[in-house]
Amino acid sequence: MRFPGLDRLYRLFSHDVGIDLGTANTLVYVKGHGIVIVEPSIVAVNTKTGRLVAIGADAKQMVGRTPAHLEIVRPLVDGVISNFEVTEEILAYFLKRVARLEPRKFFRPQVVIGVPSGITNVEVRAVRDATRQAGARAVHVVEEPMAAAIGIRLAVREPVGNLIVDIGGGTADIAVISLGGIVRSKNLRLAGDRLNRDIIAYVRDEFKILLGEKTAEEVKIAIGSVWKQPAPLEATIRGRDLVTGLPKEAVITDADVKEAIGLSVSSLVEAVKEVLESTPPEVVSDIMHQGIILAGGGALLGGLGELLAHELKIPVTIADDPLTAVVRGAGIILENLEAHRDILLPDEDELPR
Repeated sequence: MRFPGLDRLYRLFSHDVGIDLGTANTLVYVKGHGIVIVEPSIVAVNTKTGRLVAIGADAKQMVGRTPAHLEIVRPLVDGVISNFEVTEEILAYFLKRVARLEPRKFFRPQVVIGVPSGITNVEVRAVRDATRQAGARAVHVVEEPMAAAIGIRLAVREPVGNLIVDIGGGTADIAVISLGGIVRSKNLRLAGDRLNRDIIAYVRDEFKILLGEKTAEEVKIAIGSVWKQPAPLEATIRGRDLVTGLPKEAVITDADVKEAIGLSVSSLVEAVKEVLESTPPEVVSDIMHQGIILAGGGALLGGLGELLAHELKIPVTIADDPLTAVVRGAGIILENLEAHRDILLPDEDELPR
């Protein structure tokens, strides 16, 4: 039973919060304030006491530098929860920070949270449960490619096909959207973190240097490219020499990075082709006219748009501020929740058990 008066009271004295709970980063949108938190989805745990020592940016500073009793934990793997308790702690920490924005709002918040497309009902329940345990009053779940499409203002309800490729830290979501629903989709466990591991493996094999994950990510951001650049790019890497065990320095070029991540990027291109091949012809015709839209942090990989356009013969556009597309979509859904209920995943009591 709904009580309109109580609903109005909740809206007046609680925060409405949109969350992009990503493998690499968590972004939080608060109605009336915009995006207020962009922090890594990472924690540092004291293994002696079991207590969390640091969360988010503070924990990332510790990566590769922790003593034996501190462990760096990523509670999300490939876009889904792998450590329920730590995920709950992260969400609770961010919701407490949100509560400080307006102390007079004392009711528990209503949350819209993004999840990868195609995850199981069990994984959706885990997200709902963790968010409720962290302090949410109500939890609404939306698939990330749909949230990203709404965030970049695509006409998702029109009878027009749009293809969005949302590349995050743990997963890449490829989704064809039309008439307020996902027509075809594919979720790949292949994204930013995989490319980091590719670079680490390449440097180990070619340079006999062991790199840390943080250094590999910095190299990818600085000179990573999958398309020919106007001028060669290079960066200095420092790690441990696998032969002597001593510190070693070397210079890596954008051609090296391209070779390192080439196989993974080819797999991404093939996955987009597979989605297009299974898409109805009328929708494919729309996509050829509308083009492909890239969102997520992976959209910023140098030359990715050019490579996809060349391989697929379809125009490719990188969304404005692709990192925040999903959380902006969650914010738009919050602004008019009733109008977007058909886009959200079914509530828990509607899911088959």
